[in-house]
Amino acid sequence: MLIALPFALYSWWQSGAGAVTDAELAILAAPGHEVSFSPSLNTVVDADSAAEIDDRPAPPARLQARLKALGLGFDGDVGIAVQSVEKGWAAQHDALRLYPQQSVSKLWVAMALLDKVDSGEVKLDEMVSLSRSDLTIFHQPIRKNIGNGIYRTTIADLLRRAMTQSDNTANAALFRRVGGQPGVMGFLRRQGLDNIRIGESEKALQMAIAGMQWDDSYSLGRTFWLARDKIPVARRAETMGAYLTDPMDGANPLAIADALVRLKNTNLLSLASSKQLIDLMAASRTGPKRLRGGLAQGWTMPHKTGTGQDLEKLSTAYNDVGLLISPKGNHYAVAVMIGATNRPVAERQQLMQQVTKAVITCENEGWPGC
Repeated sequence: MLIALPFALYSWWQSGAGAVTDAELAILAAPGHEVSFSPSLNTVVDADSAAEIDDRPAPPARLQARLKALGLGFDGDVGIAVQSVEKGWAAQHDALRLYPQQSVSKLWVAMALLDKVDSGEVKLDEMVSLSRSDLTIFHQPIRKNIGNGIYRTTIADLLRRAMTQSDNTANAALFRRVGGQPGVMGFLRRQGLDNIRIGESEKALQMAIAGMQWDDSYSLGRTFWLARDKIPVARRAETMGAYLTDPMDGANPLAIADALVRLKNTNLLSLASSKQLIDLMAASRTGPKRLRGGLAQGWTMPHKTGTGQDLEKLSTAYNDVGLLISPKGNHYAVAVMIGATNRPVAERQQLMQQVTKAVITCENEGWPGC
């Protein structure tokens, strides 16, 4: 049995591996368990620059160099993409591989939903009833509204909760309404967004990563964390490694940036639905110290964050994507996806802030091509 782990997981393993016991390491070293460590996450396209594989204009050289330096200087698997809405160029670092999205994928659920609103298949004032059986896992503020009874609300309210609070249960209800994984993937493929995936469900995704089977008790309190703590670290490393190597919710940063450009240009949804989604992204309360932490006066950024599970000192899927808007009215689609790293939150946030600042400096200082 081959256990393939990405570099960041290898680094964590080599650094002492926290609570991994000799017995657990022996399991990995036993006959039939071949451990290999890949230098990075999966490779989709072998190219240094997006400009080398498509018809986009060449990106500003100084910005491209800055993004490359930021990516290479960060200790972890990271992809960075910045695309100008108005000029079409794209600057990037390692943005052609699939990185785990986690809650960034709520964007595609929202788009699939609003596409059905545009076609008349779904109405935003449509009522939905939720009970405890609809609860999912991790962040779900709507759980307080559901309590032990039935909570009735509208599709519009669920969309607001999913996009501004990253509420997993609200998003799961919308996911079901658009036809689940086939419905969202159908929308993505019809739009030609071929380097973006979405998982089977929030529950299935998180259980696969943790190496567990779903139990309804995991929706409440600390039950999930207590149960996960009982999983041998070697088993968790195996399932985490499989996820990072081939994420079922994977997307490449350049594809996300391109989708954001198309959203802004109303090439994916109607003008009204495009504006509604961007307004909801602007009202998001999550991740204020990620990309938004690098904003200068007068600049704004509608965005969507995503955060994955941790394994000892290893953190995964620390993401932020959005539309950076200048006081002059220029727009830049930005995606920073940290697939896996051992670095603390402050360093991850600093990387994202530096990306934002690089784009702002590019425009403010008039770097050639910006």
